[in-house]
Amino acid sequence: MKKVLFIFCISCFFSSNVELFAQDSADVLEEVPFDFMTRSPVYDYSEKDLSNVDTIPSFTTQENKLKITGTIFQSDGVTPAKDVILFIEQPNENGEYNLKFENEKRYVEHRGWIKTDANGHYTFYTFIPGSYRHSKELRHIHPIIKEAGKTEYKLNTLIFADDPFLTKACKKRLKKKGVTSILTTLKKDDMYVANYNIVLKVENAVK
Repeated sequence: MKKVLFIFCISCFFSSNVELFAQDSADVLEEVPFDFMTRSPVYDYSEKDLSNVDTIPSFTTQENKLKITGTIFQSDGVTPAKDVILFIEQPNENGEYNLKFENEKRYVEHRGWIKTDANGHYTFYTFIPGSYRHSKELRHIHPIIKEAGKTEYKLNTLIFADDPFLTKACKKRLKKKGVTSILTTLKKDDMYVANYNIVLKVENAVK
């Protein structure tokens, strides 16, 4: 009877805490977290302490190197948001996703994480992805935001203003929808640079 009661109590404990753990499981030092296979990739960084600067794998060998910098603001659009995690993942230079596995979980090779500094600043060293061959798919980068104690959420996909497949009509439609995730790149020395600021959602608390 005691054994049954013990198992019941353990079951109740996990069921009542699973959602909270799922939101901040990246902060739990486990060899393989219990929700590893199902959780968002925003939690899958291996560093104990994230920096506000990160470099995407194979950056140094890429022809179209890209430096993305910006500031993440609180929902008021003015106050810098510190200790916010920003995750990005993207296709390679041919518009294809290089997939790898870790503990049987599939992930995109070209990815990275930052945590904003006290001024809300961040920097990614990456590259301009290509368009998938024989398609008119836009070059793109996928970002995800994670605030401490709040649910992660996806931002609008980052696209490029000089993309030959981004027509004037498409830009006009995006503008009407309030989509501002279009990166304007400038060539400086051996890489392109772009600035992208982010304003956090008003409400995003863990339920």
